[in-house]
Amino acid sequence: MRNKKGDGLILLGMLLIFAAGALTVWNMYDENRARQSAETVIEQLQEELTVQTPPETVPEETQPPVIPEETEPPEPVPYYRQEPVGEMPAKMISGRPYIGVLSIPVLGLELPVIQTWNYQDLRRSPCRYVGSAYTDDLVIAAHNYLSHFGNLKKLQTGDQILFTDMDGNVFTYEVAVLETLQPTAVEEMTSGEWPLSLFTCTIGGKLRVTVRCDLIGEEENLNSPA
Repeated sequence: MRNKKGDGLILLGMLLIFAAGALTVWNMYDENRARQSAETVIEQLQEELTVQTPPETVPEETQPPVIPEETEPPEPVPYYRQEPVGEMPAKMISGRPYIGVLSIPVLGLELPVIQTWNYQDLRRSPCRYVGSAYTDDLVIAAHNYLSHFGNLKKLQTGDQILFTDMDGNVFTYEVAVLETLQPTAVEEMTSGEWPLSLFTCTIGGKLRVTVRCDLIGEEENLNSPA
């Protein structure tokens, strides 16, 4: 009886080891698939983004004399700030709408962002959770793949993050705060107090690694169709 019990325990242990190995292989395959998918989409999105060109200048010899003004004219307000709305322009690729490209230089990441989120799309690409770059309350979620948001915890205060929308407007952010939130802290995550928030789940999904960012600059694409 003891031998049978011991054999059963050995068999159970072998099965657990096999299951753990199979899970590791599957996770590696799933992450590699997500990385390849993101790279393919980025290539297509880059073709869509309008390249900014500097305005033509008048040759120096024909330029009119500069007349000093008592007051400087106000800087023009970008079109997306004049009547800010939550929805950003999207480009359909393989049946999914993408709103732009998220770049995190210090982590070597350049990722497409899907317009809306669901669990299936999160396995392919970061997704807009809520908000907009135009209303300074954009929240982006992604899986904890190393090729997606798995290294968010390595970011430090002052690191820069860029988001380029599909009109070619570039928003530059700076990491301000790193937080760890409960999965149930939806209101705290989406309160709109930060211009940009990035988050992913920890291994096992018990907590949410959250990066809060301030907006430090924006560049309107003067060639955008708006």
